[in-house]
Amino acid sequence: MKIDEDLILKLERLSRLELSPAERTEMQSDLENILALCDKLKEVNTEGVEPLVYMGAQEQRLRADEIEGMVSRVEAFKNASNKNEEYFQVPKVIK
Repeated sequence: MKIDEDLILKLERLSRLELSPAERTEMQSDLENILALCDKLKEVNTEGVEPLVYMGAQEQRLRADEIEGMVSRVEAFKNASNKNEEYFQVPKVIK
């Protein structure tokens, strides 16, 4: 993949950044270095290597979900400043 000025400008627009020309040059260099490292990883022979699922030798043991520490509706609404019979009411935040 070629990292050129057009790609940097597109990434800048998509990420809503405003980079100076010097920052664009630095960003292009950084991205080229990252891609070079990724290409270097492709050279590693991984034939016969099992994919790594867990970092350690042990599998992660998950505990069973247990319901605990529930608060009754009356207790939950006790300090609510604005509520109806079933829900907390909050100011509209999406226009």
